[in-house]
Amino acid sequence: MQVQLREYHKSDFNELEGIIRQTWHYDEFASPKIATKLARVFLTSCLTNYTFSRVAVMNGKVVGIILANNIAKHKCPFSNRFAQFKAILSLFLSKEGRNVSKIFGNVHGIDQQLLDENNKKYPAELALFAVSSECRGKGIGKMLFQSALEYMKQEKLDNFYLFTDTSCNYGFYEHQGMERCVEKEHIFNIKGQRASMKFFIYEYLLSVA
Repeated sequence: MQVQLREYHKSDFNELEGIIRQTWHYDEFASPKIATKLARVFLTSCLTNYTFSRVAVMNGKVVGIILANNIAKHKCPFSNRFAQFKAILSLFLSKEGRNVSKIFGNVHGIDQQLLDENNKKYPAELALFAVSSECRGKGIGKMLFQSALEYMKQEKLDNFYLFTDTSCNYGFYEHQGMERCVEKEHIFNIKGQRASMKFFIYEYLLSVA
């Protein structure tokens, strides 16, 4: 198994869109067309919010990504913001897209509530972390996470945080030494069914020399 880590390239977008669609199970509550648009909105939004990127490539195929953001140094290129705007607009053009987007509006609100409750200013954030389900258990997630840690240390950042929830393998973060700070439960109505999810903030304290 040969795994290469490198910076994100625009040509990675479609493969990463597929990984996100699969990782966050968008097809379980949306049609295939809307699931693709949701993944596009999510990925373009994350790409407005990073200063460091590493993509994992195995045998020529993109299998994972991590994005970290040094908040003080962050500047979003107009092209990234415009791509996000186009993705959101495309989602809102259909009734199904508008209905599903309400769920994501709720999630954004919950994330903001968690930050307010935590009442702590962080210098950095992990903005995106995803590994293809076919490649889990091969140490690729750990490689990506370590690359972000090295970046944080180089930047002399003493801590960072991330949002996650029970739809993800959040136990991974605890194995990497992150600590859960706050959590919130929320009930969603998806396709007429009630679904309960918990949302978390995890933080990592670095010893910066």
